[in-house]
Amino acid sequence: MEILLTNDDGIFAPGLWRLARELKQIARVVVVAPDREQSGLGTAVTLRQPLRVQKVRPLVPEVEAYSVEGTPADSVILALGKLLENQIDLVISGINSGPNLGDDVLISGTVGAALQGYLRGFPTLAISIASIDNLYLDSAARLATLLAKKIGTSSLPSDIFLNINLPSLPLEKIKGVRVTKLASKSHIDTVEEGHDGRKAYYWLVRQKTNKDANKKTDIWAIEEGNISITPLHTELLSKPSPLIPDSLCSDLLQELRATENLGI
Repeated sequence: MEILLTNDDGIFAPGLWRLARELKQIARVVVVAPDREQSGLGTAVTLRQPLRVQKVRPLVPEVEAYSVEGTPADSVILALGKLLENQIDLVISGINSGPNLGDDVLISGTVGAALQGYLRGFPTLAISIASIDNLYLDSAARLATLLAKKIGTSSLPSDIFLNINLPSLPLEKIKGVRVTKLASKSHIDTVEEGHDGRKAYYWLVRQKTNKDANKKTDIWAIEEGNISITPLHTELLSKPSPLIPDSLCSDLLQELRATENLGI
């Protein structure tokens, strides 16, 4: 199995390399990621300037790695269109620091990178932890690896694009796994005005909304201490959703806890 790994937090982000280390146990991993933090760029693609790529020394041995002077979407397009010689089986974007829930997926660089893989016919995962502090990277990395195994063995459909968010909790405090839909709103965008002594300026501010009472949404799942798995192609591209068995959620949590107990 060969996996393309990318992100929007930059080539040296801890979440990227924790995931690479875990995935390396089951697959050949190639990292192609932006050379710097690129959060909030969504599906942005560089069209009016050249893109430069540099092979970098990986933080995990035997993982091929490239940094791209461009967006997360650029990284995946370059990887699949030029850089990689072998056939890719799966594209994974993450582990992102901070949630990608509700309408935030439309501006998420993590999801935007994953979308480029899905549009090119590859099964794709975007994975995030709903916090920028106290990240439980081990659980997220193991969950992504479990899902990668299921895709590799055809236990999950190959025509799949999943947005996965984990609460920032130790594994024993996670209540369950929920297959969800996107909440209609995650933030309220407001504009604040200031003055620097010479001219006025404007500052865009995102204020988090209240809890979502709809028990089928990703925001509700996270607020209640669950892992949220959202099939994004249903939401974004109006394609029929591949059947995800109900047993997946309970099985995944049990398998995830088993990997922690085994220390792998």
